[in-house]
This record gives sequence, C-alpha cells and structure tokens, in this order.
Amino acid sequence: MDGLGIKTPRKAIPIPVFLACEGLSLSAPRLSAKRTLTWGQALVFCVAAAGLGFAAWKAPWALLAGLHVLGMVVFAAAILVRLGAAAASLTRRPAPVAVPPVLPVLTVLCPLYREAQAVPDLLAALARLDYPPDLLDVKIILEADDEETIAAVRESNAATFCEIVVVPVCLPRTKPKALNFALGFARGTLVTVFDAEDRPHPQQPKQAAAAFAADLGASDSGRLACVQAPLLVDNERASWIADQFAAEYAIQFGAMLPFLARLGVAFPLGGTSNYFRVDALWAVKAWDPYNVTEDADIGFRLARAGYRLGVIDAPTFEEAPVRFSAWRRQRTRWIKGHMQTWLVLMRAPWVAYRELGAASFWMMQLVLGGGILAALVHGPLAAGLLITALAPALSLEPPDLILALSGYVTAAYAALAAAAVTGQLGVMRAALTMPLYWPLATVAALHALGELIVKPHYWAKTTHGLSQRKKHDARQFLPGAGRLGG
Repeated sequence: MDGLGIKTPRKAIPIPVFLACEGLSLSAPRLSAKRTLTWGQALVFCVAAAGLGFAAWKAPWALLAGLHVLGMVVFAAAILVRLGAAAASLTRRPAPVAVPPVLPVLTVLCPLYREAQAVPDLLAALARLDYPPDLLDVKIILEADDEETIAAVRESNAATFCEIVVVPVCLPRTKPKALNFALGFARGTLVTVFDAEDRPHPQQPKQAAAAFAADLGASDSGRLACVQAPLLVDNERASWIADQFAAEYAIQFGAMLPFLARLGVAFPLGGTSNYFRVDALWAVKAWDPYNVTEDADIGFRLARAGYRLGVIDAPTFEEAPVRFSAWRRQRTRWIKGHMQTWLVLMRAPWVAYRELGAASFWMMQLVLGGGILAALVHGPLAAGLLITALAPALSLEPPDLILALSGYVTAAYAALAAAAVTGQLGVMRAALTMPLYWPLATVAALHALGELIVKPHYWAKTTHGLSQRKKHDARQFLPGAGRLGG
C-alpha cells in the first residue's frame, strides 16, 4: 500500500496495442462507442421519426405545442442549475490542503501529436511541478509516424526526467488510444493527463494527493476515483473567439463542476488535469479509444461503477483557439463526443439509471443531453429573437421571450460569478457579447451530427502555439485563499 492506502502495482504491465484499441469494446461492448447505434436504438429512432412524421401530418400544431412545452421545461431546468451553480460558486471556499506525509508515485501522461513547437514549454511546465522527482513518473507519449515531434523530444532534456513511449500506428488515431497504450507502463498509483499546451500550477499534484488522502477518512472511503483541476484560458486577449472560450471555461470549471461535485452527482470531466486512481481506471477498462471526448465518457463510466468524482482548486492554464475555423473543428469534436457518450448511456436507459442513481441520471440528461440540444437550437432561437426585434408582428410568444432573456441574464450572471472566483476579469467583458457567440454552436453541432454518421471516430486535431500567452507566477495562487488563478 502507498501513503493513500491504494495498492501499489508491483511493476508496469505493458499493454499490446491491440488491447489499447479493443480492450473495452471486447470486454464491455455495451460501454464502448465503437458502434454508434445498437439495433435497438436504430429501431427506436426509426419508430420515433415515423411517429413524429405521422403527428406532423395529422396534428402539426399539437406536435409543435408538445415539443414547445418539452423544450421550455428543459431550458428552464438548465437555467435553474446554472443559476444555482453561479450562486454556490460565490460562497464556496476552497478546502484546506493537508499534504499527506507519504506521497504516492504519480504517473503523468503527456500525449503529443504534431506538437514539436510545444515541447520546450511543456517540459518547462513539468519541471516546475512541486513534487518529489523520484515520485514523478512522466511519460511523453508520441506517435510512431510523428517524426518531427519525436526529434524535438529527443533533442530536448526530456530524457533526464521523462520516459518516451512510442505508440505504433494503428486505428483509431485518437488520444485515448495513446493513453491506454501508455497506461500499461505506469508506475504510479495515481495518474494524470496533461496536453501539449498545458501549464499546470506547481502545487496541483500535491493538492490532488491531499484530496485522495482526505478520502481515507470519508464514510465511503476508497470510492473517490478522480479529482478534476480547473482549466483556465491565458490567451483570451488574442481574439473575440478566445475571449468567449475563456468565459465558457471559467463558468464550467469555476462554477458548474464544483457545484455538481458538491451535489455528489456524476459529471463530464475535462480533457486534462484530472487525477485518477490507477486501480479505478483499470476497474473500468481505462479510456474508450473510440470516443472522441474520452474525458466526458470516463467520468460517467466511473460513476456507473460506483466511484465518486471530486474537484480541486489549483488550476491549469490552457490556450484557446483564436480563429473560427480552429474553434469550429474543436467544438465539432466535442459535441460529437458528447453525442457518442449520450448514445452509449442510453443503450439501456434503465441500466444506466440503476447504475448512476436517479440524481446523476437526470443531471446527465440535463448537462449532456441538454447541452447537445442547446447547441442545435441556439441558432434558430437567435433567429427568432432577431425577428422579434425587427418584426414585432411575427415575434415570439411572451413565455418564450422571457425564457430566452432569462437564459442570457443567467449566463451573464454566471460569467460575472466566474470572474470573481477565477480572478479573470476579462470574463466580464465576454459576458456582454455572449448572445452573439452561442449561435455559432449550431454550426458546430450540425457538423458534429454529420461526422457522427460518416466518420464517428475521426479526431480533429487542434493546433497550438498560435498566440501570445500570459506568464504566470506561482505566488498568484495559494490553496485556500479563495481564488482559482491569477
């Protein structure tokens, strides 16, 4: 056992690349996104489409009224949750950090693909981690055909404190496939993931270890499987898109996820800076290589297995996309992955309900399913509001208008609360033009729906290093001081 009471693996267990790709789909096919739809789901969708078509023919106004009421209920519930999260974030105080006297070995997985220019800054960020070097097991994960990044890593000082893991070329070409392959070489009892552009706070690993140590005294000791660090954007001044992206991150990681963790329900994790117990990862067959948002999927699979998720306060700074084309590609992948995750969860809804519990199941429908629905309708809703402004005779009904305006006001309030919590005052600037940003999600959602049909496992690569980023001083953040970042 290590200092956290977690069984220490005797040695690394290399995973054949075949199992890294197919381990989950073979051992638990009902939990894998390798297959987009089951036959049962295809039948349900066909029957639903036929039913909607028949209703549209026989009673179109009744159908519209029903869909209208359903939409209003979903959006009203989403507004209430966001309002509650924003209010709770203003009263939340970071828990005191009690670093355990015996720290566990921490494996750090850093998957890189076509990121040669990011290697020096990533290595510098890893070198700044405030963790005993002999307890850090850093893996730089590279693709065998990415010669430029391999050369950049070999020419750096990575070999002095990192191990290079080269992943054989095979489908699917996804980040979770690479993580699965490298996990077999892990020496730690905890494991975290950092992307190429990440700048984690130096105290973050110790804070994660402290969270797992505190779990030892909990009534459900040993059920904490993962803690998520907040992700914040540090290039928000680069463009309007980056500014809006920063506001989204501040709301998501400064308000929503802490609120959901406080409620004790399952939530979609971020793509990086999440600290897992390795034994819990193995228990759920690690990441799904066929899901392009493996982070969202793994959070719900851990919850289905009876594990609990938490959050910590030490942030990781990331780079937001600065151009619409890059943003659209990344957002398309995210929405497509959320569609995959929702479809997997809904293959047997009664089973997911039993495994997640009522609270987590319905919150999943609201956060995951509602998020997909919102992305699809933001564009039409914006068009309706524009018609309301230009042609009052064709305006929305008062309840619709009130609900739409309530959503915008709540989002602005959430952005202001997130600005107060994270210390990113620029988020307040972004709040003023959020209504112009949201309709762009409909463009990405329609692309995502198309990709889900024709290329569900395609991973759209995000290019980094395209804008100037702020420098950070570790003294800007002190755990327990009430701020997530500088």
